[in-house]
Amino acid sequence: MSRVLGVDVGSRRVGLAVSDPARTVATALPTLDAGDARAEDWAERLADRLADVAAEHACETVVIGLPLAMSGRDTASTRSAREVARALERVGWAVALWDERLSSAEAERLLIGAGRRREQRRGERDAVAATLILQGWLDAQGGA
Repeated sequence: MSRVLGVDVGSRRVGLAVSDPARTVATALPTLDAGDARAEDWAERLADRLADVAAEHACETVVIGLPLAMSGRDTASTRSAREVARALERVGWAVALWDERLSSAEAERLLIGAGRRREQRRGERDAVAATLILQGWLDAQGGA
């Protein structure tokens, strides 16, 4: 089996997490700077960077968090995540979208509970959210 890369696409930072080879546990990776989300080729450039990270960690699949509104509707962030997913698929990666509603709020709650200061949380929230997204997907797959 191979690893899976989890991604929390943000407008400033992109949270990353990777699974173990057995696909049972998600572990945070350092975040990426999202780049200029207003650039016309933003999704393609970010997808290229994500493909490099996925290859570096021997990942077979990329799970991208889908930030739906609480109503289930798409938002601007949802559209950005879908764009990045399509760009990754165009360069040959298997991509799964995973409902990530409340993952950032849960990440914030966990970091507050761990005693992190506001400035520490800002830098860690995206990686923790990516870990929660990936762990949720892994759990739903039954660890295989």
